[in-house]
This record gives sequence, C-alpha cells and structure tokens, in this order.
Amino acid sequence: MIRTAIFEDNDSFRGTLTWLLAAHGDMSVTGTYPDARQAVERVLSDSPDVVLMDIQMPGVSGIEAVRKIREACPDVRILMLTSYEDTDKIFDAIAAGAVGYILKKTPGEKIVEAIREVHAGGAAMTPSVALKVMASFQQAKPRQNPYLLTEKEQEVLARLVAGDSYKLIAANLDISLGTVHTHILHIYQKLHVNSKGEAITKALRNGLV
Repeated sequence: MIRTAIFEDNDSFRGTLTWLLAAHGDMSVTGTYPDARQAVERVLSDSPDVVLMDIQMPGVSGIEAVRKIREACPDVRILMLTSYEDTDKIFDAIAAGAVGYILKKTPGEKIVEAIREVHAGGAAMTPSVALKVMASFQQAKPRQNPYLLTEKEQEVLARLVAGDSYKLIAANLDISLGTVHTHILHIYQKLHVNSKGEAITKALRNGLV
C-alpha cells in the first residue's frame, strides 16, 4: 500500500485526487491539506510514503514546504503536482528535494503511475518538463569541472542531485556516513555554497553532473 499525503489549495482538484487514489487498491490517502503551513507536522503525523505538493499555496509555498519536509523526513518521496512549467520553478523544486515534477493537466492514470514510480525509487516528470530540463543541460557544456571536484566528490554531488539522503549516498557509493559528510563539506567549500539546495542548483546550472 502506497500511503500518500496531498497538499493542494484547490478544493475541487484536491477532492478529485483523493477520489482518484482511493480507486486504486494499492494506494491510500493519509491526509489532504489546503495549505502547507504545517507541512512538516502533517507529514510526521501521517507518515506517508509519497507527498503530492502544489507550488502556489497560501502562507507557505510548496517549494519551501519541500525543503522543510526533506530536512525533517529525508526518506519521504515528494512529487510536485502543479500548473507551473517554467524552468526556474522546476529547478527550484528539484533543488529543494522533490524527486518528480508533473503538471496538473496530466491524465489521472499518469499521475497514479508517477506516484508508483517515485515510490519505487525513481523520478517522474511530465514530458514537457523533462524536455526543459534536458534543454537546460544542453545549453551548458556537460560534465565541466571548474571547481576541481574529485571523482568521488562528483559522485556524491550527483547522488545529491538525484535526491538521495546521506544514508542512501553512503549505501550507493559503499562509503561511511562520516565520509559522506566530509565529501559534502568539501563540495560546499569548492562550490562556495552553504546548503544542499544551493549545491544542487549550482550543479544543475553549470552542468557539473
């Protein structure tokens, strides 16, 4: 059973999503919320596997909520479900920790497939969004390394961009959690950034991964 929490300020669309997920035997809705003001508390209380998150909501934006949820609950998979498809919001959401980005105009069954995909550890994007991400990469020279990152630091940075938690990075690269922290500290120093979100954004915009 895939436990899903929904943050969406449009009452009608929120109801439609609830009905859609309830119609599938492998899914359950742990809670639905019209804003993200208490997103972390809601997620801690509901213990969802996947969070569906709108961007434009009253009080706290969905992107800011993603950042807070990822800090408190790094294993929760967050899928953006929004009307916005401009490149800045896509990158900001990914940098905040979202593992998928799909548009509200996506057919219902495709939304369900996206939830299953991110729950299984993958990433999901509406095709038009994926094209924007690819186009952004193509505008920059691939795999540049002007910051003199070591091979292992580049691997750690790539896992950060992929949305892995520190524990997952350690497991995927077969290194200790302490070594992960050391590599990340060096990455921050070399990229001249102060947070994971800043590091991911810089890596994406400069073709570092």
